[in-house]
Amino acid sequence: MIAFIVVVGFFIGIMFGTGYFISAPRYRGAVRSHFNGRTFINPGGVKAKGFRDVLKWARNRERGPWKIGSAIATEKPVERIEKGLRVTFVNHSTFLIQVNGLNILTDPVWSNRTSPFSWIGPTRMRPPGIRFEDLPPIDVVLLSHNHYDHLDIVTMKKIFNVFSPKIITPLGVKEFLDKENVLGSRDMDWWEEVPLTQSTKVQAVPAQHFSGRGMFDRDATLWCGYILRWEGGSLYFVGDTGYNAVTFKEIGERCAPIQVALIPIGAYKPQWFMSVIHCSPEEAVQIHRDIKAKTSIATHFGTFPLADDGMLDPTDDLEKAKAAQGIPPGDFIALKEGESRDFS
Repeated sequence: MIAFIVVVGFFIGIMFGTGYFISAPRYRGAVRSHFNGRTFINPGGVKAKGFRDVLKWARNRERGPWKIGSAIATEKPVERIEKGLRVTFVNHSTFLIQVNGLNILTDPVWSNRTSPFSWIGPTRMRPPGIRFEDLPPIDVVLLSHNHYDHLDIVTMKKIFNVFSPKIITPLGVKEFLDKENVLGSRDMDWWEEVPLTQSTKVQAVPAQHFSGRGMFDRDATLWCGYILRWEGGSLYFVGDTGYNAVTFKEIGERCAPIQVALIPIGAYKPQWFMSVIHCSPEEAVQIHRDIKAKTSIATHFGTFPLADDGMLDPTDDLEKAKAAQGIPPGDFIALKEGESRDFS
């Protein structure tokens, strides 16, 4: 019996030690409406599910089907777009945004797993739509929050070493990157705006989600979306979010007009568990309507099996939601990896 207790204690110690080691540094700053001095708070105080619900979900999972896909032949991106806007889907929440001579990446992930470990965790099911070595010079990286499927530190180190871009992060994420020797990032609070160039600026906007990389940093750093603005155009990268009508209507009013929106549609089943942190395709279409976007492009689907929806569920349900809500097919689209859309 004593030996059993010792073994159990040993494994519990390893679990907590690992959980502490992989936890990100906590943000330290003044109390504000969405920060209580220790943790960040969603708009309206909405909270993500806790540990008991995680266990309930794990016991009763009904996973939809996934299969490994092959690479799609795509052209190497052009080096710069001086006029207009080009949006290229790489994978998951990673897009190459080319506008005003700038090359911008959102939540770049080129690793095979979204996990603190290389041997366990959600596995890539489709290759990136652009090979890392085919990337044009990257000027800016936008990071929406610190989850592993959005802040892939292996990829960020490669990007930093090759391109040394400006890195825009929510409050608290800079310290983690600095600790990993990915230097020069700029933390932003909700509604804060900074210039990227003389003609292009970025604004951080609220989202409904949570943050954390280990067992001891839950909500210790901020999460957000971003609005890019330039003369004659704008793009809204929603990031990762559950549906919050008040928040999205406010963003639609304060940031109008929104030319292009990148809206998540995946990791939404079961909805009793996921709806607080991940919007469904039906809710994504409602976001499109709330913010009055001219065109929306789907994100957060088809690459990593993070929830119980199958590989094709998000895009199938998106088509059903568009039809049910009377959205023309071309107003909200899902691109294939490596596929681009141009906007004037």
